Parts: sequence; structure tokens; C-alpha cells
Amino acid sequence: MTDNQNIDALSRAPGRDEVLPFAVEALDVRGRVVTLNDSLNDILARHQYPKSVSKLLAQAAALTIMLAASVKLEGRLTLQAQSDGAVSLLVVDIRAEGGYRATAKFDESRVAEFDASGETEVGALLGKGTLAMTIEQGVYTNRYQGFVALDGGSLEEAAHEYFLRSEQIPTRIRLAVSEVLTRTDGEAASHAWQASGMMVQFLPQSSERLAQRDLPGDGVVDETYLAGLPDEDDAWNEVRALIDTVADHELVDPELSSQRLLYRLFHESGVRVFDPESVEEGCSCAPEKVSNVLEQLSPEALAESITDKGDIDVKCDFCGRQYTFDPKEFAKPS
Repeated sequence: MTDNQNIDALSRAPGRDEVLPFAVEALDVRGRVVTLNDSLNDILARHQYPKSVSKLLAQAAALTIMLAASVKLEGRLTLQAQSDGAVSLLVVDIRAEGGYRATAKFDESRVAEFDASGETEVGALLGKGTLAMTIEQGVYTNRYQGFVALDGGSLEEAAHEYFLRSEQIPTRIRLAVSEVLTRTDGEAASHAWQASGMMVQFLPQSSERLAQRDLPGDGVVDETYLAGLPDEDDAWNEVRALIDTVADHELVDPELSSQRLLYRLFHESGVRVFDPESVEEGCSCAPEKVSNVLEQLSPEALAESITDKGDIDVKCDFCGRQYTFDPKEFAKPS
């Protein structure tokens, strides 16, 4: 645990993938800062997506990992976006043990049109649809699902809407992704991605300071509803104002550590950072899991899956691993 006195001695290690928890007790705020480097690059290198899709998936990965860290995950958390946009599906899931993985499905021609348009907000690739968060904490707990509509805005905006509707905890989120190009004399330039995010939540001990108006019965959060909300707490107003000063380049600056950034924001109130939690990428696919899925298929569906070589080939959408099975393994007794 680190406080204002020795925070200046800390620096951001290159290639580190971590979540840094912090607290500003004077303002009743807790939060997380996530930094993704090597793990993110391993995932994106396998997929070879267009840059705009890679950037969107990187944002989703940072958001998912922050969400998982905020709920003390013991099982699995999945963030899934489905839309009518150029990117029709976006999935990131993270397990308490085993790391995170990510994948996307998209229309190549529509993504190319987006890239040619010069649009910089990659959230627009999602169009209209639904963003869902699913938490599975274990065998003996109920699965939780929360949903929010997508309307072509940023993932940050969708996340804020989710917390307003589902959690009703004052929350502020920032996401940033950068491309890093390095060149050594006589060698071709190397390319890497970095994603960072910051999430702060207002969690006062007094429940009265969290008082919020119930959501309308029709679920429509319009100007009338917003006008009737209680006045926000002064401490939370201060935090929001500070978070809104954070520029994208500060979140992804390799020379500016997460600790230094937090100190810049909250040194007057006093910020406390805790031990960072490492983040790894990893896929949970396995031959027995794929086999179990194939066993549930009808004979007709299995027959349609047989290749010209007489095998059944299955490729994991997350890690690209290829599995080959003999159709005879799944023959149903007559």
C-alpha cells in the first residue's frame, strides 16, 4: 500500500499488465486503473483485425477487466455487445483464475467504409444494439445479467448508462487506447498496442449520501427524469470534475505511471494505492469442452459439420486453436 509520501518513487514498468486499486478516503471514492500491454498484443496479434476493430476490442478489454476487479470476481464475467453496426459482435470474458480473452465479428466492407470516413470514435462501429454484462460467481450462486442499449456512442457512454440504470452507484469511467511505433536503426518499425482505463465510484458510508431517485417505470431516462434527480454530493462533484481533466494521452503515456497520474489528480485530498493485481490473457477452450458441445448436436447438424476429409474441424473464435474430431465419436446408437 502506498500513500502520498512515497508515490513519487513509483514508475510504470514497460509491458506490465495490471490493475491498480486505489482509494481517496477524504472523498469517499474507490477505484481502479488498468494497464494492458503484452497480454493485449498477444490477443490482437492472433486475430489480425483492422486497426479500428482492434482499438474497439482493446477498449472493451480494459472495461471488462475494471468491472471484474470492482466486483471481487470469483468466477467469470462476460461483456458482450451485439449490434446492427459494422461490428456485429464483441465479446470479452475474464475468469478469476485463467485470465481474459476477447473476440469480435465484423463486416469487412463496412469497417473499411468507416476507416475511410475519417471517423475517430470507434464506438460508432457498434451501431444500435445491446451491451450485456454477465457475472457467474460459481455453482452455488445465481447468474447476474445487466443490459444497456447501444446507440452508436462510445463504450464509455454505454458504461455510464449501465451504472445509472443497473447499479445506481455514481461511477465515472475513462478509456484510452494507443498505438506505439518504435524504430531501431536499420530495422523495420515495430508496432504495439496499449490500453488503459480508470474507474472511480462514490461509496460513502452514509447511504443517505447515495440517495437517488428510482428509475422510471418505462425505463426512459429523459430530461424530465434527470431534472428530478437529487443534488449530487459535493465530494462526488469534485471527483467527476477531476476525472474529466484526464486526457487520453495521460492514460497511455509510458512515461507517466498510474501512481503519478493518481497523485496529480488527488494529492490535495490524499490518495492511497494498493498492491497491483497482475492481468494475464488465456483461453478456457479445451478438447473435452468442444466435444461436449458436439455431443449435443443433432445427427443432421453433425453431418453438415463434416469436412471433405471426413473430419469435424472446430476453431476457437477466441484463441484460434483448431480441434479435429472423428464423426464416429458422436454417432448416436440406433
